[in-house]
Amino acid sequence: MRTIFDTHLHIIDPRFPLIKNQGFSPNPFTCKDYLEKVQHLNIKGGTVVSGSFQGFNQTYLIDSLQKLGKNFVGVTQLPHDTSDEEIIRLNGYGVRAIRFNVKRGGSEDLSHLEYFARRVHELVGWHAELYIDSISLSEIATTLVNLPAVSVDHLGLSKEGFNNLLSLVDKGVRVKATGFGRVELDVAQAIRCIYSVNPDALMFGTDLPSTRAKRPYNHSDIELIYNTLDEKQTEKVLYKNAINWYMK
Repeated sequence: MRTIFDTHLHIIDPRFPLIKNQGFSPNPFTCKDYLEKVQHLNIKGGTVVSGSFQGFNQTYLIDSLQKLGKNFVGVTQLPHDTSDEEIIRLNGYGVRAIRFNVKRGGSEDLSHLEYFARRVHELVGWHAELYIDSISLSEIATTLVNLPAVSVDHLGLSKEGFNNLLSLVDKGVRVKATGFGRVELDVAQAIRCIYSVNPDALMFGTDLPSTRAKRPYNHSDIELIYNTLDEKQTEKVLYKNAINWYMK
């Protein structure tokens, strides 16, 4: 069984504050639910990602990381004027990135991207993650290529903007091979193209529980990667690239 680092999962625990986003309220998906869902996979760690419906709340994330253990890290959302002390505190709990949710909101505005991404990287080594349609990447491409560390969620979502994404991959931007049921492109072809441009770029994630996706995660998503890449390439996408990105 191949080793997996799940770079994209959400924990939705109703014990902690949730914000209705664009009229949507998510169903619960606790740490226990997640571990039951992936019990037949060889998950050796992962990344808990703050969703639009969690805003700037950190209590659920700290609780989740404590429950899931040291091999799990967090991606949070914070306002740009968050104190150094708070960022350092969250880093101590295992938070490793700041998220800009352009698609759904609930995060800091992109106007603060350059300042905040540089600040958290210099302070604690975090990278910036963007949930954004790749059509819009051209508008911020110059900023992104000059940032120290950036990743883009869900293969950039759209076929129309895919060349924008590839151009950034060529300059070092990472890409999450996640959310196959929410993208508007040929996933296998996208994976082959991205891997050919930068073998270190792709990082698999389940996207569980796949809130608002047209099709939720299925174990066949992993099979698709097996069937698209060779053994060594698959190992990089499922595990090694993510370990080098999140756990270094």
